[in-house]
Amino acid sequence: MNKFFLSFVITLLSLLGFAQQTNVKSGFTSEQFPVFPNCENLEAKKLENCFYKEVQDFVYNNFEVPESLKQNNYKGEVKVLFEVDANGEFIVIYVNAANDLLSEEAKRVFGKFPKIKPSTYNGKPTYSKYTISIDIPLKNADQLAAEALAASEIEKPFEKPFEKPMTELDSIVYKKYNMPEFGSHLNIPFSHSYYAQFDGAMNQVGSNNHTASKPYTYAEVSKYYNLKAVNESLQKKVSGWWGRKLWNENLVQIQGEDYWLALNPILDLQMGKASDLDASYSYVNTRALNFRGGLGKQINFTTTIFESQGRFAGYYNDYAETLKPSGGNPAIIPGMGIAKRFKTDAYDFPLAEANITFAPSKIFDLQLGYGRNFIGDGYRSLLESDGASPYPYFKINTNFWKIKYTNTYMWLKDVRPDVTVDRTYATKFMANHYLSWNVSNKLNFGFFESVVWTDTNNRGFDINFVNPIIFYRSVEFASSSRSGNALLGITSKYKWNNNVNLYAQFLLDEFSIGDMKEGDQSWKNKFGYQLGAKYYNAFKVKDLLLQLEYNHVRPYVYSHSDPITNYGHNNQSIGHQWGGNFEELIAIGRYHKGRLFADAKFTVGKRGLDFDTAENSYNYGGNIYKDYDLNRPYDTGVKVGQGNKTSIFIADIQGGYLINPITNLKLFGSFIYRNFDPTQETATTFKQSTTWFTIGLRSDIFNWYFDY
Repeated sequence: MNKFFLSFVITLLSLLGFAQQTNVKSGFTSEQFPVFPNCENLEAKKLENCFYKEVQDFVYNNFEVPESLKQNNYKGEVKVLFEVDANGEFIVIYVNAANDLLSEEAKRVFGKFPKIKPSTYNGKPTYSKYTISIDIPLKNADQLAAEALAASEIEKPFEKPFEKPMTELDSIVYKKYNMPEFGSHLNIPFSHSYYAQFDGAMNQVGSNNHTASKPYTYAEVSKYYNLKAVNESLQKKVSGWWGRKLWNENLVQIQGEDYWLALNPILDLQMGKASDLDASYSYVNTRALNFRGGLGKQINFTTTIFESQGRFAGYYNDYAETLKPSGGNPAIIPGMGIAKRFKTDAYDFPLAEANITFAPSKIFDLQLGYGRNFIGDGYRSLLESDGASPYPYFKINTNFWKIKYTNTYMWLKDVRPDVTVDRTYATKFMANHYLSWNVSNKLNFGFFESVVWTDTNNRGFDINFVNPIIFYRSVEFASSSRSGNALLGITSKYKWNNNVNLYAQFLLDEFSIGDMKEGDQSWKNKFGYQLGAKYYNAFKVKDLLLQLEYNHVRPYVYSHSDPITNYGHNNQSIGHQWGGNFEELIAIGRYHKGRLFADAKFTVGKRGLDFDTAENSYNYGGNIYKDYDLNRPYDTGVKVGQGNKTSIFIADIQGGYLINPITNLKLFGSFIYRNFDPTQETATTFKQSTTWFTIGLRSDIFNWYFDY
């Protein structure tokens, strides 16, 4: 795998070198060739030939063919991909030679090149890449020019002596890479910390955009926040290839007439110490490769392949193991997926994400992906969260007038032993639609509907739910009121001014008007709500975001009479990560300045958990994978916190330095304090107090949720 990766990178680097060469060929007048002393008094249009001649003659005068090859009358060629950096120094990037001695000699010769005036782009010094073919036996520039003239390949006395006749592949025109991803329809990786940087710009009074449906595309954000300009402002002044790749650029980046491609390694390397962990340290070791690009203006794609191992704080390991699937694997890492045992006390959890977007017009974009989605303006979402493992989905976004209408169709898994047949996990389906409407310059309303169903009686992906404009509740009832699970939701946002936004969500899982009138807190009144506020540039401190959020979800929300049709995937909730029967208050502060950043989050919560003992096996409404018709302790007087009432306090503080804005690679340190205090300790629920320190190097391209 490593050899293949290196070979792939070298090949693309070679293309980049040729791209620079053909860039000059296509006649961009804003770029000037590097200048040797012998070329200084020439006109700009003659600098190209002079540069090539000086390079060829220097190689001819300094290259020494090894004696062993001379004796055998060796004939061949050496191809060199080299760079003249912004300081005018020659740097060899890659040498292709049939003999190692020739390769070493080429590197020696290029190490002797004098420092010259660098290439300029729009008047500013910049790096440039070129290729040269060194013929063995050696030929100087005049000999090559004479051969070319005799063959009638050129009309000028000298022109690019080391270029061979152009082929169809050689004629491909490359452009200088100008970060086209920042204007594309590619999804911006969803990270709360990263999105906070442009959240204020997206929520200005009078802006006709829709911030609840995430992840955003770069095209959506670029209308209100110039990500490209911000990225350019963060560029470090480095000239070497390694420096540029580390601090400023994609590892490999290619741009042509109607396409662009980028390749990057992705890292998540963490090491920490947790007070509740028997092992000496916690860690995450993730290596990944991301490939993304665009074809024309309508098609964009991205794929990331992760290979990960890790060991976490004790409470997190315990929670992951409570989610374990059928089949013998010990855990499901929340938000990641099924984990194998790694060594004796750690996990191996591979992961892949992908997305391809087709935008045929300004109104529509279609996405086929494997990943996660989020609906809401808060830190949490009651409607659709990104806390579960990735899943296949198809999404349609429709934008017109003051409306954004999002349809999402998902293929989910139930991995419990109860529904696993012949070692195959059960498949279920989800369809939802969300309509966001900007009522005025300040007010937004959103309307949400979702339905979950399974493959009962070979039902498959029910065509009834494909219709993007329909009332799912009536379709679900027509198919059989107990064969599916439908939910309704409403969102709202009010822009008090450009600095203060208020937002809310209301989720209705099941509602009985009669029981509501009785006022006896029936179990059938399954609903949840969210209230929140954001304060941008708080207290006139630029780029300081403060956020306060309250979430309240009643018992039995997200669950169903048949657990396979609950609102879950891979033993995790698609809605709020805590499931049902809880309330929480979250305070968040986020700040960034240049490449420095700091985040702080404090959570105070109350959960009603089950006792799960021989004496008390009642279902109190917190576990969404239990049948709400079985072992329910009471039908009325149902309150949040019933059962094993548990108080939770979590403090999560993180700060660090942004290394590369293109890949969002960060050097960070974090501190988590968690206090978990149940009314009664059981075999699976017990009092815990955890402190967890972590340092790491991470590409922040998805949300890690450690607040369980």
